Amino acid sequence: MADPSSTDPPPSVPARSAATIMLVRDGDGAPLPTLEVCMVQRHVDSDFVGGVYVFPGGKVDDDDRSTAAGRACEGRNDAEASTLLGLSSGGLAFWVAALRECFEEAGVLLARRTGRSPDGALLDMTDPAQRRRLGELRAALNAGEMSFLELLGAEGLRLAADRVHYFSHWITPEAAPKRYDTRFFVAALPPGQVPGHDEHETVDTVWVKPADALKRAAAGEFDLIFPTMKNLEAIGRFTTSDQLLRAAAAVERVPAILPRVVADQRGFRILLPGDEGYDEAVGAVDGSAARSMTSAEVGEAIRAVDAEGRSRRP
Repeated sequence: MADPSSTDPPPSVPARSAATIMLVRDGDGAPLPTLEVCMVQRHVDSDFVGGVYVFPGGKVDDDDRSTAAGRACEGRNDAEASTLLGLSSGGLAFWVAALRECFEEAGVLLARRTGRSPDGALLDMTDPAQRRRLGELRAALNAGEMSFLELLGAEGLRLAADRVHYFSHWITPEAAPKRYDTRFFVAALPPGQVPGHDEHETVDTVWVKPADALKRAAAGEFDLIFPTMKNLEAIGRFTTSDQLLRAAAAVERVPAILPRVVADQRGFRILLPGDEGYDEAVGAVDGSAARSMTSAEVGEAIRAVDAEGRSRRP
């Protein structure tokens, strides 16, 4: 058992590969449409950040890395995807995971009919009967009656990987009890599709302007974690979804962000690369009463800070 009085940093658990997708649209606004993003609320009993509002996403599964998954993608191959992610190979799996999680958690499928979309158009679910069919497929997938790749093959669908753009890369702080190496993507809502939570992993779905989500979080009305807040800040710089998607498509290099958590007089503080004290902050506090932080404390800090990385506690 670890010595609670030790000043050594707690051991780091491996970070699991994950992908999440910021699904955007232009909502009604005055005098012009305004960028909105889809967010879902995790079930309070979820084993990671239960109860918080997040973008649809989750772990990269073995099936996402398979040759069959690569064949199910359109508009982007593994070499191109890996180059964008700074990997030697296997990058396309993150796109597959993001698209799969988007369908499982939010019911939105960015795909095309095989051989039936010469203009590159995505599935259009304007027809209520087609929307019902999509809902049935999602229910079967979430019930374990078929895999995502089986679903795509049976329906003659190919994933529109070219419509999903890499945006940011966040790694859970060292010593957190659960750690993820997460790639964030952005994509536009396909025509006729309506996001909705699955009533299992996710229990609420909202469309929200990034600035409004941050204001509600600051007021204690909207539970967010730090990486989500920072990504909301980043996409909130854009007025429309088209502006955001064009900017994301043009990015050639996305730096990895590994926050570090320190204890201070108010409770917790998160430092980002480039912040003063970042290089020295490996689980230790700043100032006089230096000590290491426990995994539980680091996990709490991820949820207990504001958009500036400062503890919300007075």
